[in-house]
Amino acid sequence: MIYLEPKFLPGGDRFVLIEFGNEMNLELNFIAQGLAAMIASQKIAGVVETAPSFASLLIRYDPDKVSFEDLCREMTALIRSLGPSGDIVLNSRLFYLPTTYLDRWTRECVQDYCHKIKVKEPDPEFVARINGLADTSQLVRVHSGTEYWVAALGFWPGLPFMMALDPRCAITAPKYNPPRTWTPQGTVGMGGASTAIYPVATPGGYQIFARTPVPIWDNEKRFPVFHDSIVLFRAGDRVKFVPIDEQEFEFIEARVKEGTYVYNVVEYQKFSVKDYKSWIGSLAKDRRF
Repeated sequence: MIYLEPKFLPGGDRFVLIEFGNEMNLELNFIAQGLAAMIASQKIAGVVETAPSFASLLIRYDPDKVSFEDLCREMTALIRSLGPSGDIVLNSRLFYLPTTYLDRWTRECVQDYCHKIKVKEPDPEFVARINGLADTSQLVRVHSGTEYWVAALGFWPGLPFMMALDPRCAITAPKYNPPRTWTPQGTVGMGGASTAIYPVATPGGYQIFARTPVPIWDNEKRFPVFHDSIVLFRAGDRVKFVPIDEQEFEFIEARVKEGTYVYNVVEYQKFSVKDYKSWIGSLAKDRRF
């Protein structure tokens, strides 16, 4: 549900969590990101940083410069000044990520899980079946047919939690139970309605069915796109997965190792919530690709 009034919750003595609702909802995330952008533009005294999530905004503040109560009052006034979500316009870069679907690496990962932990239906077939898709080929068409909105970053540095912007491409999937002990770096998968990319090889629980050779974090900053941060994405960015075969994957992987790969990113774009809502209002949302 979407709350009539935001909830303000303390997080120790240096954080305040503002909750706008309790569901994964693009509308709520637009509000959270709109508030974060306003805080940054107005340079609110005492605020150190912000971290938007699906339906909330975490604010880190300096208690020597502003109290919890005063910060909550100031945030309440800012939220009211935001106006309707349709008025929100956000900076939004667009990244094109080459991605191999139904790849051998994630398939081997799932097979290893079945051998060592628990037998389960292969992830691509499972996701296709529970979403009423004809087969895994349609899963590839549907999943790669939209831009994804970076709603939040976590649980590992740089891991993007993303939501499909085209409602015709919205699919869902439950997480593993129990989770995997490892997942290949660059794996693309889904949990709930969220798509994510694993920045490094880690344990995980998302249903997995694709992999990208392009690094999404780089603590050595070998590529110009990491000049300002070791993580590739920011909240409010968009990602478009571009299907490639395994031969092209290995070609790009070699260029990454050489340090010669060039990221395909469109900078300096604006995302208008009003225009987006107008666009989705014109769609037949029940028609898949």
